Amino acid sequence: MPHKIGFVVVSSSGHEDGFSARELMTHAPTVSGWRSPRFCQFPQEIVLQMVERCRIRKLQLLAHQYMIASKIEFYVSESLPEYFAPYQAERFRRLGYVSLCDNEKTGCKARELKSVYVDAVGQFLKLIFHQNHINKYNVYNQVALVAINIIGDPADFSDESNITSREKLIDHYLGHNTEDPALEGTCSGKSDYISPLDDLAFDMYQDPEVAQIIRRLDERKREAAQRERYDDAKTLKQAIADLQKVGERLGRYEVEKRCAVEKEDYDLAKEKKQQMERYRSRVYGQLRLHELVGAELIRRPLDLPLQPLVCSSSPCHQQPALTLPQPEERGTENRFADPFLQEKPSSHPLDISPQHCAVDRSPPAADPPPKTHLESLPYDERPLPATCKQPGAVAAEPERRDTDSGEPPRVGTAAEPEPLTEKALREASSAVDVLGEALVAGAYSKTWSHREDALLALYKQLMDAPAATPKEDLKSTLRAAVFLIRRAIRDIVTPVFQASLKLLKMIITQYIPKHKLGKLETTHCVERTIPILLTRTGDSSARLRVIASNFIQEMALFKEVKSLQLIPSYLVQPLKANSSAHLAMSQMALLARLLQDLGTEGMGFTVDSVMQFAVRALEHREQKVREAAVGLVLGLYAQHRARVLERLPPEECAARRSVLYRTLFEGFATIDGRPTDAEVRAQKRAATEEAEKQKKDEIKALQGQLAALKEMQADVQEKESETAKAKNQVYAFFVGRGATPSQKKAWISITGRTALC
Repeated sequence: MPHKIGFVVVSSSGHEDGFSARELMTHAPTVSGWRSPRFCQFPQEIVLQMVERCRIRKLQLLAHQYMIASKIEFYVSESLPEYFAPYQAERFRRLGYVSLCDNEKTGCKARELKSVYVDAVGQFLKLIFHQNHINKYNVYNQVALVAINIIGDPADFSDESNITSREKLIDHYLGHNTEDPALEGTCSGKSDYISPLDDLAFDMYQDPEVAQIIRRLDERKREAAQRERYDDAKTLKQAIADLQKVGERLGRYEVEKRCAVEKEDYDLAKEKKQQMERYRSRVYGQLRLHELVGAELIRRPLDLPLQPLVCSSSPCHQQPALTLPQPEERGTENRFADPFLQEKPSSHPLDISPQHCAVDRSPPAADPPPKTHLESLPYDERPLPATCKQPGAVAAEPERRDTDSGEPPRVGTAAEPEPLTEKALREASSAVDVLGEALVAGAYSKTWSHREDALLALYKQLMDAPAATPKEDLKSTLRAAVFLIRRAIRDIVTPVFQASLKLLKMIITQYIPKHKLGKLETTHCVERTIPILLTRTGDSSARLRVIASNFIQEMALFKEVKSLQLIPSYLVQPLKANSSAHLAMSQMALLARLLQDLGTEGMGFTVDSVMQFAVRALEHREQKVREAAVGLVLGLYAQHRARVLERLPPEECAARRSVLYRTLFEGFATIDGRPTDAEVRAQKRAATEEAEKQKKDEIKALQGQLAALKEMQADVQEKESETAKAKNQVYAFFVGRGATPSQKKAWISITGRTALC
């Protein structure tokens, strides 16, 4: 029966940092898959090696939502050329290709799962990715693959002769062409059954631990059906259906927790973790209650690591064993984890059990434990570097900050920070001379908790500095502290960043005034830190951006800093053309807030400097930055109309005809109480329409009068014609009666007509 085939990544054309092709070896809701380098050359290639020679029955691809290749080709081979390069064409046999949808209908919010049925024998599979679909989200023209699934069964070299002529004959009469280059996404008549549990959709939306339990229950269900225990099989079938819903729900929780960690919202991450543990414990309790699984099937998430696909299959389609190893096999592995588990039953050990290697199928040795490839494991399940170096320290320091949900848990940290490297010693030599190597080593440590502790220790040291200390020593200590603060401000860990701001605030507001070090030292602190703080306002983390912006505003209002008027001069420096939108928006918002607090009269800001900054911002490539600049200019115009207009293009300038400047000057008109250009145009349009209407009414009235006159003229003409007719009749009477000449003369004198005889 075909089943999921494990594989390893042999090579790839390249990848973006953090998105290696090795990510394809793991299937889980939180995997991110492979991404090509930015602005890469096409086509891109990935070569996979299956754990054994097999007959491929089905290929499944899960595409990215917007980094979508227009076409993916498949090639299969029995072996690779020596040293894996060059990939000779005769070594790979082309199977065909699949075309991927551009995803415009979904707004690039859905991922396409493509399934194709093939019949090919080999051990190496090559995927060739062609040019990407163009969309507004894929700004770097990348292609990506979230996951790939290979389903087949083992094939010996003698199997090729056993390809049944009956199947070929059926395909021939059904009109199926096995050499068709375009792979169809439908089954080509093969009757081999493929388990739904081997489908890619199952692994990508299921919690890994629950997925393993479902597979084990499925095996028990098939076994019960074979033994004709149909009641048990029915119960297990229902349990599997319920567990699939449970696994999908836990998978969603895991994705939400991962997103919270990336956003550094550790409160939400901790809440999701606890929610998962409560829900998992309740479900497992129900499973034990109904005696569906025993204790040997239910293991904690890090006891049962998410296995890479290379470990997931065997020729007999056996899943990785779910039972715990024997005590003698786990003795060395859990030597450090057991005390930690006894102290905190709900937490997980950091040691990841590296069992079931696909290449070496021998059972794991007790000492030393085999190594697991860290890149093939999910991000949240990889051991911390400190744990790898000093595993005994896991039990040495319990999670004493587990209650502080705003910080990452301090698990696996060593008792002392690692020594300074030669490079660090050269860089921080002056600080080492003043503060000591131990404190500086903590500030340079790779463990964030040591860095935070070093800053807090320095905070306490400066607070406790006696007033009788020589000023030269105080200044040396201050400058060494500023050196470490500059480094800590760049730290990506929020607690370390906040500790650096706390220390900087104390130095400016307490340390310098207490020891009367003067404005020169305050100026040194501000000038050395404010450029880096402004850079952090453009950080990718929204939380860090807000913290940095709020601190700069607070620092600008310190009485010790306010009189120096230093920070305004940094804020009005024109934006660079390639500055990020986050940095530009944060600087605009910060400038607007400080303008309200400080004004433009003698506090560092001037109308000219602010307008120079705003005019450059009006030319920024991001629309939201330009809109924010318009708001800034309008706010300044309300107070300084003439001086603002001086810094803007004159009326005859071509730039004034742009939509942006028209919007800006319409805002000026609104502030002045004048009608805007649009309103003037609307008024003119209304007046023109009214004049046209009046003209049409006058024309209509004149046309009516003309029609009346024509009607009167027609009546007159009709009457005249009737009179003339009557006269003609009388005349004819006289003529016909033979009137005498005297009568004719009388008629002529009356009618004025001459009778024509």
